[in-house]
Amino acid sequence: MGSATTQALATSAQALAATQGITVGVGGELFAAARLIDSSVQLSGALVDPSVPAQARQDVVGKIFATVSEQAREALRVAAAQRWSRPSDLIDGIEELAIRAVAIGANDTDLEGELFAVSRTVAENPDLELALGSRIGNDEAKAQLAQSIFGAATSPATALIVSSLVQHPRGRRVRQLLSRAIHIIATQREHVIATVHTAVPLGDAQHKRLSEALHKRYGTNVSLNIVIDPSVVGGLRVQVADDVIDGSISARLADLRQKLAG
Repeated sequence: MGSATTQALATSAQALAATQGITVGVGGELFAAARLIDSSVQLSGALVDPSVPAQARQDVVGKIFATVSEQAREALRVAAAQRWSRPSDLIDGIEELAIRAVAIGANDTDLEGELFAVSRTVAENPDLELALGSRIGNDEAKAQLAQSIFGAATSPATALIVSSLVQHPRGRRVRQLLSRAIHIIATQREHVIATVHTAVPLGDAQHKRLSEALHKRYGTNVSLNIVIDPSVVGGLRVQVADDVIDGSISARLADLRQKLAG
């Protein structure tokens, strides 16, 4: 990501966070805007052309998206006024704004947990991953498939994110799309994500103690993504970004075997 894009994205995200009345529907409008802009090389190129004055770029956005909500239109106007390194960066940026808008609008929904569960389902079903990620499939059909599978099992906000992403993958794998969305939501909500591998499900008390311990360790709120993994035997293996805390019995046994062998 170029420095221009980094600054453009930061400015656009700050403006979105300061906007009143952001709803899940605003996120849907921004997803649709990203698809529309990406469908026109001429339009996407014009919106990142540094020789075109910022006001002129904003006017173009205002005319094309005159029928969307005031909040979505303002987010697009702010994005259009920035300097982006490439047209694809602008599309990425608007998509990120869409995900952030959904996170704001569905603030009480565990989007990270639901998206993680969707990602696990996709990983465990190769045929489903192929159907959602195939480059030769119809994008609208993929969105409908995602909605039919996950619509009843997740919140409307999560279903919107999943169906929107598979409809507009731009060469990215499904799990990559979902992982990026989880990271964006965690950033918007000022959380960190901990992936917890355990042989058996955690009880409510265990879940609370682990959350509190990780909050104390990292100094911020922590969202737990639980993976039932019999290979850990007992105990827990916790990963936060590149930091791994391995307290599993399998890790202790492996360490013991290594010491005995040495």
